[in-house]
Amino acid sequence: MPPYPGAPTHGTAGGDGAAVPENSEDVRCKCICPPYKDHSGHIYNKNVSQKDCDCLHVVEPMPVPGPDVEAYCLRCECKYEERSSVTIKVTIIIYLSILGLLLLYMVYLTLVEPILKRRLLGHSQLIQSDEDIGDHQPFANAHDVLARSRSRANVLNKVEYAQQRWKLQVQEQRKSVFDRHVVLS
Repeated sequence: MPPYPGAPTHGTAGGDGAAVPENSEDVRCKCICPPYKDHSGHIYNKNVSQKDCDCLHVVEPMPVPGPDVEAYCLRCECKYEERSSVTIKVTIIIYLSILGLLLLYMVYLTLVEPILKRRLLGHSQLIQSDEDIGDHQPFANAHDVLARSRSRANVLNKVEYAQQRWKLQVQEQRKSVFDRHVVLS
């Protein structure tokens, strides 16, 4: 009920009781009118209900005089369009989140990983020397290796150790495949 007689009511178009959704930016009627006589073509947009999506309700001001209105409106093509701004917002948030994660990963790769690699340089040399000794005496340093792995209380050190071991395995596989042409199983 309007606060006073003749006041516009919210949520209706044209006063005929046809409801327009509260977020009226998500719906519109778009009329594309081509050139007519001496008037150029024009595109009209208006927030109206689907029932009122026609040239007579959307095209304002009418560019042609009274007798030519019907002929002008017959040439116009009107379409009712809806969009979900919530879906658009969620999609943008997901996209920006993924982009942010990728940027954080890039920062990690450029700043943090080189520091860790420098710290592990001595450790990787120890592993390589253990493998060299292990080639001649397979279990000679087994006790030292177990003691060193138990002394690592920090989870990061364990991950670094596993990463170095994996890198060495990959290097050995590459050497086997490319140098000796033998596929490991």
